Amino acid sequence: MNQVALELGSWHVAEDVSEWLELAAIFVITVGVVVAITLGILTAVRSSIRDGIRMFRARFATGLLIGLDLLIAADVIRTVTLEPTLENVAALGLVVVVRTLLSWTLVVEHEHRWPWQAPSPDDDAI
Repeated sequence: MNQVALELGSWHVAEDVSEWLELAAIFVITVGVVVAITLGILTAVRSSIRDGIRMFRARFATGLLIGLDLLIAADVIRTVTLEPTLENVAALGLVVVVRTLLSWTLVVEHEHRWPWQAPSPDDDAI
């Protein structure tokens, strides 16, 4: 019986999946920017510039956060399966910290509360 030995660094499926996740992240961020600009302009025309800016920021933040989540997933797959060196794990940890801080900043800016705080009843749900 032949046994196939899989070694780290030879997992082509993991490499393909991480590349597809990166492409999906680029797509999500790009679509998020286009949607944010479009909805921001439409809201500004229909309502006010201030509301348009709020709409833009909310939609932009959502697209950016989803895209960053996909990039983190791609990095985790790549680091864990393909190149689990101490340097790559440290770089992944730094990326996760930066993404977490960015996420917190976007929540605080948009919702005026920390991510772990419950939304107040009078908050606008966008």
